Amino acid sequence: MSTSALSLSVLDLIPVRTSQSSAEAIAAAVHLAQSADRLGYTRYWVAEHHNMQAVASTNPPVLIGILAAQTERIRVGSGGVMLPNHSPLVIAEQFGILEAAFPGRIDLGLGRAPGSDPMITALLRSSGAVSEVDAFPRNIADIAALLHPDGALLSLTSGQDYTLHATPAATGMPEIWLLGSSDYSARLAARQGMPYVFANHFAGDGTTAALELYRRGFTPSETLDAPRTILTLNVSVAETRVEALALALPQMQQMARLRSGLPLGPLATVEEAAAAPMAPALLQMIERMAAAWIIDEPGAAAARIRALAAKFGVDEVMLQPIASAHTGADAATAPGRARTLELLAAELFTGEQLAAEELAAV
Repeated sequence: MSTSALSLSVLDLIPVRTSQSSAEAIAAAVHLAQSADRLGYTRYWVAEHHNMQAVASTNPPVLIGILAAQTERIRVGSGGVMLPNHSPLVIAEQFGILEAAFPGRIDLGLGRAPGSDPMITALLRSSGAVSEVDAFPRNIADIAALLHPDGALLSLTSGQDYTLHATPAATGMPEIWLLGSSDYSARLAARQGMPYVFANHFAGDGTTAALELYRRGFTPSETLDAPRTILTLNVSVAETRVEALALALPQMQQMARLRSGLPLGPLATVEEAAAAPMAPALLQMIERMAAAWIIDEPGAAAARIRALAAKFGVDEVMLQPIASAHTGADAATAPGRARTLELLAAELFTGEQLAAEELAAV
């Protein structure tokens, strides 16, 4: 791929740091999405996670509506909707409405993971319509059919046909992406002719094998005639590597605790993380993360992103900006994450891209 035309996007879990409310975390996400829109990023996706003190991204369709309404150009979507938690018809209806309200700007990324712990899965099953994990491939196809302007045709046991639409008079449909971190997701995306996002930001060891499986097995579909891929990366960029590491430490500590099964709280500030005692096993995990994630000054970080994009031959790189904030920072902002996006845009976007976005903002 041509590095001069590298497409960059953003994945946001909407982190909630110490002394920050959900309202303030969402306000910070709105500001970050507006910044990404202005800088020329391609997409801004929000995730689905439940009952986590450090994550406000619980309901992608609601958040997408908020973010799309307060941005101008950038595509807004889910990274992703965890389909087994929901009824396929409800997801199709939600994203059909979003596409009607913001035509040509909505992405529906679908995942198979639960997005939380077994207690939340049990609560979802007892309190609303969900779908079986084993039905995931069929449900993806059903959602695509329901979102299509022609709708889906159901054959009833009486022998009659019944037409069903996600929205009455659609003129377009969202882009549907399959998210995954395993061979299963790669094969399914290939078989259904879907664009594929590999979750390299938390499952980097399997990236090469999954992308090779996807490309080798790809079958063209009505909506996609050739493989199309996005690679996700964790990033923290500042004027110096030392500052980038300090900003990334709260998130690395959080991930180390999560992987160790330890209790989690709100995301720490830079100063809180620096003062927090960490067991040797957790420190070893953090060292591995620091080596694998993109944590550096702008030039070096941009070079690593270009190299990874070329190594894996992806069409797009989706960045999860994981920088926290210093104690005392405005709670309705995310200065470390915003600065990461600004510094990388200056390094990775061509002069033509930046000029076009500045013109569009006038």
